[in-house]
Amino acid sequence: MAYDLTVTDAITPEDEKAIEAPLVAYNIATFGKSDKRDLSIPLRNAEGNVEGGLVGYTARGWLYVRLLFIPEAMRGQGLAPRLLQLAEDEAKRRGCIGAYLDTMNPQALKIYQRCGYALIGQHGPLTGDMTISWLHKRFETGDAR
Repeated sequence: MAYDLTVTDAITPEDEKAIEAPLVAYNIATFGKSDKRDLSIPLRNAEGNVEGGLVGYTARGWLYVRLLFIPEAMRGQGLAPRLLQLAEDEAKRRGCIGAYLDTMNPQALKIYQRCGYALIGQHGPLTGDMTISWLHKRFETGDAR
């Protein structure tokens, strides 16, 4: 059977769904339902506009932090650890046993490690001499659920 393979930097929502749907179906058939639920904690300014925050999801008993951003003017006030703690508390309520995230930011890496995240892998150097780090944190047995 012949296939047309084209490299592109844009994909239609329909084409993405055509790739995603059978993969999700396979994963559910093979591993069971993931119970994926979004989790976000917006960081709003005095006017109510979102300037940063945390975006992630829980699935298969784990919290995944996709995005965590603190505006420069608000850094150093303990907001990142506070956002992580709020997300972890919600993940525990959802029955999660741990959390994982990744970063290329050396300062963020130090913050995550101070918050109890352990390094589980690194890859680099990438372009610009950056290294990506993967971290995880297992919740205390008494804390989960």
